[in-house]
Amino acid sequence: MSATTASPPLLQSNLTSLKRIHQGKVRDIYAVDDDHMLIVTTDRLSAFDVVLPDPIPGKGSVLTRISRFWFDRTRHIIPNHLTDYPLERAVPDAAERALIADRSMVVKRLKALPIEAVVRGYLIGSGWRDYQQTGIVCGISLPHGLQQADKLPQPLFTPSSKAPQGEHDENISYEKVVATIGNGLAEQVRASALALYGFAAEHALKRGIIIADTKFEFGVDEAGHLTLIDEALTPDSSRFWPVDTYVPGSSPPSFDKQFVRDYLETLDWNKRAPGPSLPPQIIAKTSEKYAEALRRLTA
Repeated sequence: MSATTASPPLLQSNLTSLKRIHQGKVRDIYAVDDDHMLIVTTDRLSAFDVVLPDPIPGKGSVLTRISRFWFDRTRHIIPNHLTDYPLERAVPDAAERALIADRSMVVKRLKALPIEAVVRGYLIGSGWRDYQQTGIVCGISLPHGLQQADKLPQPLFTPSSKAPQGEHDENISYEKVVATIGNGLAEQVRASALALYGFAAEHALKRGIIIADTKFEFGVDEAGHLTLIDEALTPDSSRFWPVDTYVPGSSPPSFDKQFVRDYLETLDWNKRAPGPSLPPQIIAKTSEKYAEALRRLTA
């Protein structure tokens, strides 16, 4: 991939030439025309579903480059929303375009499915918490005696609800997915998510990264064709652990925002907005971790 001149840290985009139609925790989305949208990935960071007040320099560019890397390499598994619509045509103003060139994608306008497709290869996060309480994750019974961060017998499709911003996503059963989007589409989502995870986990492992879990989002076009959307296998949507320091029994060090979550857990904060400011050293270390994930995965 060709390097792009890095844009300044960006907490929020404000394009004057396009209408913003959605603002997520990290991405600002603009209408281009009836068939295309512009996704601008900012340097915002959310933790515990709260957007923090400080940008993480370089984060949006890293997420965009990693997503493009995976989109290009997983087309044999499932189509994705990337288009060849030129950014110069979507954002004609050169000065405005320079602020977002390394952090934007022009994509197809699709109907997003109301679920998040989570795949877990290792027992961590909310899956670990559920397992401790019940021995079950998203309706799937697991063997007794597993430790935190243990590799699972096989990767699990463990979907979650897609909560409004500021609220927490909740793990749901596969049966709930079927009830929400129908049996045929649910099976396509499950099979596609597992295939994507398997392909990416094998690639990453050769480059010193364990993908412990990841989250995919899917949409459908007017004909009902399933398409991978949003981002793909980034440090925001996944847990990336270095192979050389991985030891089950505790939460491993990571190349993702778990580093920030771990810092926030040391604070007296109720995990509700507004989020606390991050110290400069935490911001700098987080930037380094994201950049290292990009370097390892795409080298």
